[in-house]
Formats: sequence, structure tokens, C-alpha cells
Amino acid sequence: MRAPDLDLDLLRCFVQVAERGGFTPGAAALGLTQSAVSLKVKRLEELVGKRVFERTSRSVALTRDGETLLAYARRMLALNDEAVRRLVAPPIAGRLRLGVADHFVPRNLAPILARFARDFPEVRLEVEVGRSHELRAAQERGELDLVLGKRRDGETTGTPLWTEPMIWVASPGWSPPEGRPLPVAMLPQGCMFRDRALAALARAGLGFEVVYTSASLLGVAAAAQAGLAVTVLGRSGLPQGLREHPGLPALGVAEMAVFGDAAGRTQLVAPLVLLIRESLAEA
Repeated sequence: MRAPDLDLDLLRCFVQVAERGGFTPGAAALGLTQSAVSLKVKRLEELVGKRVFERTSRSVALTRDGETLLAYARRMLALNDEAVRRLVAPPIAGRLRLGVADHFVPRNLAPILARFARDFPEVRLEVEVGRSHELRAAQERGELDLVLGKRRDGETTGTPLWTEPMIWVASPGWSPPEGRPLPVAMLPQGCMFRDRALAALARAGLGFEVVYTSASLLGVAAAAQAGLAVTVLGRSGLPQGLREHPGLPALGVAEMAVFGDAAGRTQLVAPLVLLIRESLAEA
């Protein structure tokens, strides 16, 4: 018996529902009705012979098979879109002003931007690295077209890219001084990492003192590497000279997302987002 071919249109609907957390927002992103998207997902489930979503009256969640399919679907759509860009679509050109939160893994950013520049030589890419909330404010003022940044707790705006644990980190062998408040190095006020970390320490009844503040994530990491304090990072962004520090309150996860594209610059934005997803999948 010949194995079935997966329909890219069905996969695209599936991915939108999975990434946006429901059939209604997925349908809105595709410009379709909710019933049309539900039908396409049902056809996909019939095609693969497995359920890809667990549905309740209030939520939609991926099944284990759905999680497996999502990874393949993203890769298939990315390859399809790349082929279309190369062979069918006219060359993409223009200017894209990109804001990147400094919590975006530094070792991933440069290769992604270099590959984007090679694939789209007619696109003028301008990159600004900074703090998420400041970059998003600049995007809302029209100073940036797109921002890769953190979602705040409970937020639903933006298109999610990935989720990772937040962890306490310090230099190897570091231990807090006895009889004194826990020394911490943090970004300035307004940073989600700072707010969540200090709230967790306060709930646990642990005394602490912010001994070092820097507007740069590299500056905060350097303070921890020097043994001055403990700090908080995303697990994937752990640099050399720092280790996860045990015994402190759990901090949960941070979600990175894409914000912007209100001006309809999809022809520039979509290829970059696909490239980011592909790079994260490879990592």
C-alpha cells in the first residue's frame, strides 16, 4: 500500500492552530473561518490516522503525535517556502528594522542574520539589540518593524517561537556569603527576569540585595562570572564560566515571541521567522 502524501495546506492550518493556541486565532491568521480550519485539521488527522489535538470546550493541546508532527510540519513548510522564494516568487527586497532582545541566545543570532543576508541580498536588514519592553515600545512607535522578545506572564500577543526554563546561575563553586543577604546581579527595573526572580526570593522569605545592575545582559553575566553575585538567565543562553546554581526558588519558563508586522511586511518577515524556527530546531 502506497503511503499517503501530506498536504501542505493542511499542515499550514495545523501549524497555525498549534502555534496560536486555538482554532479561532489560527483561523484569523489564515483568513479562514473556524469551521474551515477545523475541517482541514480533521482531514489531516484522517490522513495520518492519528489525533493531533486534544480538544476541550476551553482549550486545545497537542497530543504526543501532534508534537511529533509539528516538528516535521515546520520543516516541510520552511522547505516549501524556500523553494517558492527561489523558483517562483519575485526577489524579496526592502528594508527590515529588527529589534532583538538580548536574552535571544547570542551564539544563535549572528549565524541566523548572516544566513538571512546570504539568502536575501536585496533586503537591507537593520538590527538593534536591547531590552524586550524597550524594543517593543519602539516597535509600537513605528521605529522598528519586528521584535524578537519575551512575552510577559499571561500575555497572548505576538507569535511564539520557543519556551525555555529560567535558571539561577553563578560561577563554578560560588556560594552565598554566610550571615548576609543573597547578592544578586540584575537588569534594571522593568525586566521580566528581574521581577520574577525578586518576587520568588521574597515569597520564599530569602533576604537578598541587588549589588549589581546593568542594562546589558552581558554585563550582568560578567558580574556573576566574576563571583560578585548570582543572576538569572535562560538555560539555552548559559555562557562559559557560569553554572546553574541549586537551592534557590524555581522561576518557571520564559517564552520568546515575534512581535510586530503591523504594516503588513510579511514578505520580509515570514522568511526571517522561518529561518529562526529552522535554526532553533537544528539546535
